Amino acid sequence: MRLPKFSLGIGDRFAHQGVAQLEGLLEARRRGVAIAPVWNKSNREHAIIGSRPADVRQEADSAVRACGWNAPYFVDADHINAKTVDAFLESCDFFTLDVAEQIGVDPGAEAIANFAAKHRSLVGRLEIPGIEHPLEITEASIAAAARKFLAAVQDAGRIHRRIAAVKGADAAVIEVSMDETDQPQTPAEFLVILAAVADEAIPAQTLAPRFTGRFNKGVDYVGNVDQFDKEFREDLAVIAYAVKKFGLPDNLKLSVHSGSDKFSLYPRIHRALKDFDAGVHLKTAGTTWLEELIGLAAAGGDGLDIAKGVYFAALEHIDELCAPYASVIDIDRAALPSAATVGKWDSAAFAAALRHDQSCGAYNPSLRQLIHVGYKVAAVMGKRFTDALEKHSAVIAAGVTENIYKRHVRPLFFGDEK
Repeated sequence: MRLPKFSLGIGDRFAHQGVAQLEGLLEARRRGVAIAPVWNKSNREHAIIGSRPADVRQEADSAVRACGWNAPYFVDADHINAKTVDAFLESCDFFTLDVAEQIGVDPGAEAIANFAAKHRSLVGRLEIPGIEHPLEITEASIAAAARKFLAAVQDAGRIHRRIAAVKGADAAVIEVSMDETDQPQTPAEFLVILAAVADEAIPAQTLAPRFTGRFNKGVDYVGNVDQFDKEFREDLAVIAYAVKKFGLPDNLKLSVHSGSDKFSLYPRIHRALKDFDAGVHLKTAGTTWLEELIGLAAAGGDGLDIAKGVYFAALEHIDELCAPYASVIDIDRAALPSAATVGKWDSAAFAAALRHDQSCGAYNPSLRQLIHVGYKVAAVMGKRFTDALEKHSAVIAAGVTENIYKRHVRPLFFGDEK
């Protein structure tokens, strides 16, 4: 199973926007760029929503039939580990292997020594096309990188072999997630990770490294854009080198997690992909849920009441909702409007505060992040919420499609300014 050059993670918390999401990618196809949709949902999200992996498969298949989509599409077991993978085996054909718990776990002196000996050919001044200065690699630096990352890659190997044993060797796309670490990997460390992936015979088609800066949920990138650009290009160069050096899949590409709304990065990513003739996988899961709330607010009446109710409850339970996402949100609690203030808002005011339009003075990134992680509130509402999604489906769908196509697809894959 082969992942196309460009792919987009389009998670859909409540499984109502599959067609609207595909409409954005159909427009991209009409303009000449093929982007594979990947419906992704994590074990944590399933637990909070009360859904199952089979529900995601059903949504994807249904949307594909409704739109006449005749190109590859996938269902991702997002951020699964050895404990959670089995529940996803039947329904998924894309697996994001989350081995964060093993990063920094010492694999043992013998494993490190064997790895360093096997890859002694990397020692020295290594020139990689696309990287300005040669990499200075020593046996000690290989051992240090192995001490930090080897156990995690070995864990990914075990999970991959479990998937292959059930589904077959070539029946799934494999992504290895290495982004949950304290610092971005250096090019030399990234090369060591890829060598370890090859040693484990993991047919990885995407790999998510750690980049500099903050990739907070639902808001723009916070950090040094020039430094991100340098790291992204260096990672592209290392992948191109490693594919040939270690015999990794020739379509191996970078994956950018929490990639929605990173508008300041898209022009840089677009240019880098063109320069390297490379692909990318971008995960945009939570942005569709936010568009549902914006659409409900814009619809007015009961839709606005539900949107306000989500905010009121999220404000009340802020500690509980934010705790699992502490590393990927930065909420200024002083900037959050009170329930009394929001209670007086009309449709336009609520939508303006939530919609990611940085040119609008009413846009509130703290409110947006809180609502982003507050989807549990809507899950508790149950049928009241999903009935409202169906009642106001037209206005919501228009917003979902516009968000994916205009704000994400066009700047990232076409290089358009708007």
